[in-house]
Amino acid sequence: MSPTPPARRLRLGLPKRAFSQVLLMQVAIAAGVAVLVTGLFLAPLSKQLDREAMHRALAIAQTTAEQPRLAEDLRRTAPTVDGPIQQEAERIRKATDAEYVVVMDWRGVRWSHTDVRQIAGPVSTYPGDALAGEQVMEIDSGTLGRSARGKVPVRDAKGRVVGAVSVGIKYDSVRSELFSAIPGLLAYAGGALAVGALAAWLISRRVQRQTRDLAFSDISALLAEREAMLHGIREGVVALDRNGRVRLLNDEAHRLLGIDDSAVGCSPDEALGAGRTADILAGRVTGTDLLTVRGQRVLVANRMPTDDGGAVATLRDRTELEQLGRELDSTRGLIDALRAQDHEHANRMHTVLGLLELEMYDDAVEFVGEVVGDHRATAEQVTEKIQDPLLAALLVGKATVAAERGVALWVADRTWLPDRLVDARGVVTIVGNLVDNALDAVAGTLHARVEVELRTEGRTAVLRVRDTGPGVPAEQHEVIFTDGWSTKEPPAHRRRGIGLSLVRKLAERQGGSATVRQANGGGAEFTVVLPEALAEPAPSRLPTDTPVKEESR
Repeated sequence: MSPTPPARRLRLGLPKRAFSQVLLMQVAIAAGVAVLVTGLFLAPLSKQLDREAMHRALAIAQTTAEQPRLAEDLRRTAPTVDGPIQQEAERIRKATDAEYVVVMDWRGVRWSHTDVRQIAGPVSTYPGDALAGEQVMEIDSGTLGRSARGKVPVRDAKGRVVGAVSVGIKYDSVRSELFSAIPGLLAYAGGALAVGALAAWLISRRVQRQTRDLAFSDISALLAEREAMLHGIREGVVALDRNGRVRLLNDEAHRLLGIDDSAVGCSPDEALGAGRTADILAGRVTGTDLLTVRGQRVLVANRMPTDDGGAVATLRDRTELEQLGRELDSTRGLIDALRAQDHEHANRMHTVLGLLELEMYDDAVEFVGEVVGDHRATAEQVTEKIQDPLLAALLVGKATVAAERGVALWVADRTWLPDRLVDARGVVTIVGNLVDNALDAVAGTLHARVEVELRTEGRTAVLRVRDTGPGVPAEQHEVIFTDGWSTKEPPAHRRRGIGLSLVRKLAERQGGSATVRQANGGGAEFTVVLPEALAEPAPSRLPTDTPVKEESR
């Protein structure tokens, strides 16, 4: 026989869901408050009813003691069942619904009582205080049981105490009055508990909707997972509340935006300053995969609204990808230039071969000398005016690409740039972007020409690129420097609208500026001013022909 499976033990405990736990706790709190309030009300109610009963007994005793014939009857009559004091006491007892009205003389002997057998006998409780002239209120037990009592002295015409009056209110009536108040009090408490339970249910339903009916353990796990995810992913995450203020930044957002936790609670404009990045985060610029430049970084931003009226923005760093794209463009340009040179070199070799076959040796030598001399003249002209090797190499390569595209790339005669650039790579980026834009603008036009001018004013570098293209309309002189703005179709591997924005960002980072205006004779002229772009010259390395260079400038 298979063993009988053990019976499952019923385990009692708190429910797991947040809705059920909140409801249970709130109902328990409401019930506890109702019980506490009921108890706090009943305790003083009992004492209040006792005081009212004692005051009532005292008032009846005072009224009885004030009867004008009472003191005289105590002196002249005997304590009998049908005596005048017994008859008057019974009349007052019945009229006031008291339990008893006892009149005693100065010895403590009863002259009246509800039980006539007790007449002429001593009182059962101590009468000394009343016979001493004091008024007494108490709850005590006597021959008729427990009662609320009031005792008052009886005085004659001269004010002497000749006896006392003791009146009792049956304590059972006081207790029954208290018990009769309990059902109504419990009804009020039950109504308050019902209202509290309804309010607790409504609040719990709201909590249920907001917590998606999850358990507290699930919420805690989700928060832990969210923290791990936010600080582990390689994308910047910025959360904003319904008022458009930053409420959350992960580590990558700190790095990409260059801000710290002090930005929490601020608007994007306050945290980042005016610009396209702040416009995207604030929702003033909409779309998907929006490009923006922050410092030297190229970012792709997406913004998604949330149900509570806020929003979550994600930021991806495309700086390296954009650099790779630009390098790919440069590589393609160089390949095109090499292909053109190869084609041109083949034509020249065919020409030399023909001259040699025709035995025109002198003409062949002259032709080869002219070809080699032209190439050397172009490189030497650039390196004489631009002594920085990176920038010179860039312009030599761009000149070859421009020639292949049918564009004449010239270095202005006024150009002079010593090899003292503080940020040579930044200047290469600026010149490369401006030359690329100029070549795109004039490509396919007649007499296409691009002129590059680089000169210095002390430690300030001034860069100008002019072209003979259609130019830039006056109303677009500022908008062309906006992130993502372009009139060209983007290539497959990257996006447009970054180059000019990056040029201005790099210039402004060095405290300079980037502007555009209409060039003389048509076309566009871009000017970039870079203060303190040159390092101080080392005295030991000054060339001997420095005055000659100054004249060429």
